[in-house]
Amino acid sequence: MKLLKKKNLKFMNKVIKSGLTLSILFLTGIMSAQESETLPDTQVEPQEVIVEESMISKNDSVNNFKRIKLDGIAAVVGDYVILESDIEKTLIDLKSQGASTADVTRCSLLGKLMEDRLYAHQAVQDSILVSDDEVNAQGDRQLQQLVSQIGSMDKVLNYYKKDDEASFREELYKINKLRMLSEKMQNKIVSEIEITPEEVRQFFNKIPVDERPVFGAELEIAQIVKQPKASEEEKQKVIDKLNEIKADIEENDASFSVKAILYSQDPGSKSKGGFYSMTRETQFVKEFKDVAFSLREGEISDPFETEFGYHIIYVEKIRGRELDLRHILITPEISQKELDNAKKELDSIRQGVLDGKFTFAAAALNFSDEKETKFDGGLLRNPQDYSSRFELTKMEPSLYNQVRDIKDNEISRPILENDPRGGAPKYKIMKITNRYDEHVADFAKDYIKIQELALREKQYNAIKKWMDEHIEDTYVSVNSGNKECDFANNWVKE
Repeated sequence: MKLLKKKNLKFMNKVIKSGLTLSILFLTGIMSAQESETLPDTQVEPQEVIVEESMISKNDSVNNFKRIKLDGIAAVVGDYVILESDIEKTLIDLKSQGASTADVTRCSLLGKLMEDRLYAHQAVQDSILVSDDEVNAQGDRQLQQLVSQIGSMDKVLNYYKKDDEASFREELYKINKLRMLSEKMQNKIVSEIEITPEEVRQFFNKIPVDERPVFGAELEIAQIVKQPKASEEEKQKVIDKLNEIKADIEENDASFSVKAILYSQDPGSKSKGGFYSMTRETQFVKEFKDVAFSLREGEISDPFETEFGYHIIYVEKIRGRELDLRHILITPEISQKELDNAKKELDSIRQGVLDGKFTFAAAALNFSDEKETKFDGGLLRNPQDYSSRFELTKMEPSLYNQVRDIKDNEISRPILENDPRGGAPKYKIMKITNRYDEHVADFAKDYIKIQELALREKQYNAIKKWMDEHIEDTYVSVNSGNKECDFANNWVKE
């Protein structure tokens, strides 16, 4: 077993090369966002780490950079200065997020920061645009999330040791602008890269047999769901309540935010007064987006239904393609009688399958209330790659707890599942349709995973080529203390 895992690690290192360099991922949290200054236009006291733009312009030589090097500057990439403190902050931030830093070196962190700034620099050269509205909206979302987590804006400013909200927003703007430019540049590089079946085959065949990856134990899982329905009387009670709330806001100038805190059953927004910021691309159900984008600024919708219950929406502000809104969700109560009926029906379906009256797949098609799975025999899809397999070590804990004791050819008893997003509870029965033990990669059985590895290697090669070309064409200077780093890219231009 240990030998197989060593082979797997060796193979993956060959495919990915480095966990930090050329990664398409970017540190996105506030704690992981690093201050990155573009070259300023005024000189400050010698002890400061900011230098005059004319001193390190693209036309100056590396020797000139050495001559005026100030303590604190680790490197310069295009129009971006990276400070020594940025490297230390990044390491601290990784640790604060629980990431393993055992194999992370100071040089690899500096290399990653330089990559991000090269992407951002080239994005500007290629006229890849990030609007102020997009950047500011991201900062607003981050601040709202921080306030909801920490308690108040004053506490947020104190936690991050910031003097005032305006300066904090300005810092967030710089951080997010760089991150968004970097992401758009990376996406542009790999967006049109595709992999053919023949390329997948060649990729697999070139891997030495003793270095092929090992895939962990996997399950294929099917389920049949019964979603209890609220009574028409209960639905009308909810609609009447929402209409009452709407009337109080419109006629008596009551606060929508306070009403949301008091009455909304949406766990994601209740504590924020029902607030969300969204675009057409935001992952909300279609019915919610359709109503939201049909409203004018300052307008409150009539009650409407989604799979989660009934809502009203208040559009607080329209910023181009983005909406700031507040909403109140109330889910009609499901009676115990309706829950018991759903459980009883699933017991009957389960017994019918065990008695051979119909197959589990046929029962899913004819009886399941879950439209996403019923037409595929009840088969669940892995949200990571949309395959039908779930690796045990990477399975969501709640799903693992539901299936861990189900044996082959067994069907579970009805399982009650509450919707963490605020929807109504449901019952389901589950079955393990296939079980795959830990095994060395097999081309036929593991094609989707091998295809993903092949695509990642092709993307890696495209990014590596792009990096090599643009490092040559971009002003880059690494201070003498960092030139001994074994960078994955030719930052020192030797």
